[in-house]
Amino acid sequence: MRKIATYSLASLLLATSIGFTSCDSVKNSNNTQRGAAIGAAGGAIIGGILGNNLGKGGNGALGAVLGGVIGGAAGGVIGNNMDRQARKIEETVPGAQVERVGEGIKLILGENSVNFALNQATLTDKAKTNLDKLIIVFKDEPDTYIDIYGYTDNTGREEYNLSLSKKRAASVKQYLVQKGIAASRVKTDGLGIADPIASNDTESGRAQNRRVEFGIRANEKMIQDAQNQSGTY
Repeated sequence: MRKIATYSLASLLLATSIGFTSCDSVKNSNNTQRGAAIGAAGGAIIGGILGNNLGKGGNGALGAVLGGVIGGAAGGVIGNNMDRQARKIEETVPGAQVERVGEGIKLILGENSVNFALNQATLTDKAKTNLDKLIIVFKDEPDTYIDIYGYTDNTGREEYNLSLSKKRAASVKQYLVQKGIAASRVKTDGLGIADPIASNDTESGRAQNRRVEFGIRANEKMIQDAQNQSGTY
């Protein structure tokens, strides 16, 4: 029930924002420009409400990204930066599901990209190879925070899955830090069986639900640089 209410709120706020930005110039603009216009109308208030509600109901990476909305002209500058980073990730990491959301990036790496030893939090060699590619982008784009969320399918006890998902997210962070990513950039959580992206009734669906999600959002330096560039404070 909470998830339905959350998405109803999101739809209402989005519809309100679109009502303020429905002129021809916005209709003919690109995603980043539309995001800046919507950000000016709703700004950080909408982002904070959405991020807070989504975070309570799961939707880890999505909630983290929406919770960091700046809005306005500065938000448009940040959106351009994130467009560039999203393209880099798509070009660099095989199998990555990259989605630009608001002023950030939601990234899903399924078990074909980042997997673990059975019922463990130990990264496989394949997972390390793909994370090495992602780390290149993270080092090239240092002005971001990286939120990592582990997920499992619904097989087994819920409490065990929750614990395992937390350990797996922490394992990914540990590997990133070992490879030179500042620990202060990264936070982790595990959400267990929450927020399935496919049916748990089939093996292929359960495989999709066993995943790691990343929420990539602007840090203080990127926000300050965007404000300076756009002339907004």
